[in-house]
Amino acid sequence: MHAILEYLDKGGWMMYVILAVSIAGLAVFLERAFHLYLRQRLDARGFVATVLAHVEARRFRQAIDACKIGSRHPVVEVVRAGVMRANQREKDVERAMEKAMLEALPGLHRRVALLGFLANVSTLLGLLGTIFGLITAFSSISAASAAERQIVLADGISQAMYTTAFGIVAAVPLLYFHHLLTARQDEMMTEMEGAATSVLVAMAGAAQQDAG
Repeated sequence: MHAILEYLDKGGWMMYVILAVSIAGLAVFLERAFHLYLRQRLDARGFVATVLAHVEARRFRQAIDACKIGSRHPVVEVVRAGVMRANQREKDVERAMEKAMLEALPGLHRRVALLGFLANVSTLLGLLGTIFGLITAFSSISAASAAERQIVLADGISQAMYTTAFGIVAAVPLLYFHHLLTARQDEMMTEMEGAATSVLVAMAGAAQQDAG
């Protein structure tokens, strides 16, 4: 702990600002990861296959019951919205599922973009700390004696480089966290779109069987 504080002190006060940004980013990632990976965990393929089997056999009550599971994955609401309108027109079913998908999007995107923003802020704060360090170094040179100038300049440049390095070190994990959450978002959106299409096709097939 002492070594960490000593390292932060070498870079000046800007190091603590970057540290605060990185901690905030970590907190956002943990909260979003818990929500997207744990609370919304679901074997989407198996769930959709179970519902489709009931739909194709015209067992709509069982299909609705299959949607009563504990997962908060948005594909559950999308499929349920379609199955609940099994006796309505195909256009009505499609609109209901589209509405469910649109309602799910804010929850998927919430605070994820903030991670990318914090990563950029961390990098820029590191560069800003570098500029402040260089300004301080060159300002100190004018007040230092000839023998002290080299030491003062070296200390100022060293402080400037510490902030640059720390800003990048903090930004890289945040960018990786942003990538993980974005990939999870894309996966869930693909699962919703695929499930909606599958439900529509299954209902159309069941309707044709009834007509025949």
